[in-house]
Amino acid sequence: MKQLAELVPVLLFFIVYQLDGQEIAVAGLHYTFDGIYSATAVLMLATAAQLALTRLLTGAFEKRLLWLFAAVLVFGSATLLLRSELFIQWKPTVFNWALAAAFIVAPFIGRKTLLERGLGDQVALPAAIWKRLNLLWIANFLVVGTLNLVVAYQFSEAFWVSYKLYSAIGFTLLLAVLTAVIIAPHISEEEPG
Repeated sequence: MKQLAELVPVLLFFIVYQLDGQEIAVAGLHYTFDGIYSATAVLMLATAAQLALTRLLTGAFEKRLLWLFAAVLVFGSATLLLRSELFIQWKPTVFNWALAAAFIVAPFIGRKTLLERGLGDQVALPAAIWKRLNLLWIANFLVVGTLNLVVAYQFSEAFWVSYKLYSAIGFTLLLAVLTAVIIAPHISEEEPG
């Protein structure tokens, strides 16, 4: 559910990008939407709001969301300051590859996968299943990061923006389904007492 909530800033990025060239007036101030740059600014604001809201609701900052915010802030700022869409287009790749690296390294530090550390108290799984899930998530992050670059460099900016939204939804749902399929046979129902 948290990963689906993380799609809200991406959805807002997509919507604002579609408003390119349109003008709004609020309290006497006029603003003309500027494609990828307006969308990037909204992505940065929405990610900051999401981080603040999560902190308010849970009382803590989620590490993944903090790293996401840092990546959006760095790559979004570079996009806006240097007026180059390449920085925001690289953000998903760098973020996903960094996650893949974290998932690769984690078992060597502390002997548990990141998923086992996060879900181990809620779900008891054999070590081989945790490893299989870890490999699935690593593969997902590597594929998502690589495909992002392929689309960014081989297709138009508008196509990339649409791809960013639809692939984020698609890969998130696919990963959730595959994770559930792997976990399901190992979850036993509680006996009614």
